[in-house]
Amino acid sequence: MATYSGLDTLTYDERPPVPDDLARLAFQAEGPARGLWFPVCRVHDVLTFAISEFDDGAAKAEIEELFPGRPKRFLACLREEIGWYAQDFAMRDTNGPVGIQRTTMAYWRNTMALWRTKLACQRTNLACGRTWLNSLRWGLGLIGMGNSLLRLDNPIIPKPALWLLVVAGATLATVAIFSYTRLRRSWRHISDQNLVEATSAVVYFLEEFHFIELHDPANGRPMKRTMLGRLGDSLGLYSTVVEPRGGYRERITLARERNVLAAQRTILACYRTLAARARTGLAFFRTGAAVFTFGLGLLTYFGLSPLSLLDGLLILAGLGMLIDGAIWYWPVRREYSETPRCLRYEDYDD
Repeated sequence: MATYSGLDTLTYDERPPVPDDLARLAFQAEGPARGLWFPVCRVHDVLTFAISEFDDGAAKAEIEELFPGRPKRFLACLREEIGWYAQDFAMRDTNGPVGIQRTTMAYWRNTMALWRTKLACQRTNLACGRTWLNSLRWGLGLIGMGNSLLRLDNPIIPKPALWLLVVAGATLATVAIFSYTRLRRSWRHISDQNLVEATSAVVYFLEEFHFIELHDPANGRPMKRTMLGRLGDSLGLYSTVVEPRGGYRERITLARERNVLAAQRTILACYRTLAARARTGLAFFRTGAAVFTFGLGLLTYFGLSPLSLLDGLLILAGLGMLIDGAIWYWPVRREYSETPRCLRYEDYDD
């Protein structure tokens, strides 16, 4: 081609730096639609055009009419490849070039991936909190065991060993409480606002690129009360939102599908975070109830004595864990109850 045309050649690349103003002017002419020419970049004042008809004076005259008085450079390119450029930068559904739209969709995939990473960090922190809760439970259990055996008349284990057991339990519980409290302070920014922001990112993307209607769930199910629940129901019906069209190349459709799948993963990440919060709250409930009733039972059975201080410690620790469990569980109980159910494909209406 270079020998025949006397021009340098250009191979199609889906990442050309085509300025938006050049692309909009180009589509006012017939050349790009017919695969004759297309602007591919601008370096300072020099405009570079891909051209398939090297000796077509009408094509060059059309270029000169649209871009008068500008220095120009021409590169030989196949008609088919110029058609690909035109498809990438034609105006489509969102009133913008398809090539730019693909870049924007890639940006939103990154945005949703960022939120999934933040939510994963929150779930990791919650798992760390449950780990320290296990250590706290173990420490309080040692305190309760030593406290009970010390009150027996003839304990099997010597009393110094029992006091050592109590001290070991108190040490372990103190370390666990200190570590958990430090984590708890870092969770001040973990709130429902994170889920709101992650959901808004998904909604913005869908409204901008796909126009999915967020109502009337499948099979006549009642509308969910939360936006997250309605999104979960709506996205559960879609894999490929936009069917392949004649004006789109297949990779455009695949890029849209990747974005919708990313939106689905983001919504499910929100629900996994809600489940982790609820699981953390229920773990505190379970441990708090057990420790509280254990301390209350010891106090009731053995009565008041100097060792009742340990009973009071168990009772206060149990109350504290019940309160903290309520703080974790109560705000997310309704959101978590609206988790999308995974149904078989035939369960959805056509």
